[in-house]
Amino acid sequence: MNLLHFKYAVEIAKTKSISKAAENLYMGQPNLSRAIKELEEHLGITIFRRTSRGITVTAEGEEFLQYASRIIAQVEQVENIYINGTRKKNQFSASVPRTTYISEAFTAFCKQMSTENPAEYFYKETNSMRTIRNITHEEYNLGIIRYQINFEKYFKSMFTEKKLVSEAVNDFSYVLVMSKHHPLAGKETIEPQDLADFIEITHADPYVPSMPLIDVKKSELSEFVDKRIFVFERGSQFELLSNVHTTFMWMSPISDEIKSKYDLVVKKCSGSNKVYRDVLIYRKGYKLTALDNAFIKQVIETGNKYRNI
Repeated sequence: MNLLHFKYAVEIAKTKSISKAAENLYMGQPNLSRAIKELEEHLGITIFRRTSRGITVTAEGEEFLQYASRIIAQVEQVENIYINGTRKKNQFSASVPRTTYISEAFTAFCKQMSTENPAEYFYKETNSMRTIRNITHEEYNLGIIRYQINFEKYFKSMFTEKKLVSEAVNDFSYVLVMSKHHPLAGKETIEPQDLADFIEITHADPYVPSMPLIDVKKSELSEFVDKRIFVFERGSQFELLSNVHTTFMWMSPISDEIKSKYDLVVKKCSGSNKVYRDVLIYRKGYKLTALDNAFIKQVIETGNKYRNI
């Protein structure tokens, strides 16, 4: 098995084209195709599937490419340190839920970033399932996942199965957020049925291990609402709340700055007693770095700051 073959496969996956990959690698297309075939035969898997519409990656190929990408990155890092004399790079990576207080914590954390040494920080907002996968596949070192505390046993079981260390960093109840121009904005206390005529903005990919998605959504979504906008990206949620005055959203507590920026209000809603937990996860055997500890400290401090808002 040749490291060059790893690079060839990663380039094909990136370009989704053997001809384009061959051009980028300054080699002939037949030679590249032959190298990939040899690699697939050696590993006993099919990495790429050739179709009339181009190249697609198989499930086995996805797994292989994750390993190949990490190996290439590690080799390049060793070369930079020992051959090119590059100073050691400060590296940090975290996969987290789409939430404002953690984003604020990350911003405060980055303000402490040194300008004297090379550094790479990776910050990904995603759902719990992808965060767990990001950590177990060693694509990210730290993860924070969110769940209702009544689902804790499902997640604890998965942490054990996946050999993950877990630590609660914040408990809170969701707040009801809407535009200050919303028809219900002037009402002191909102009843759940009051929301029936309006549009709920919600995360598009809730997840609880070992539970059917339909049951998870039933637990997460507002009972009386049948009009929803499912959104993956956090910034778009605020834009919708600010500009579509018939929308509302349940979210973790937000700062006065966010409320002011987007003309939002937080309202009391009877029966809103679901408690959520944000949990830090990382692989067993992984040693937390100084950067990791600084980020965790900032997340806890910021979470405490807004817990009672």
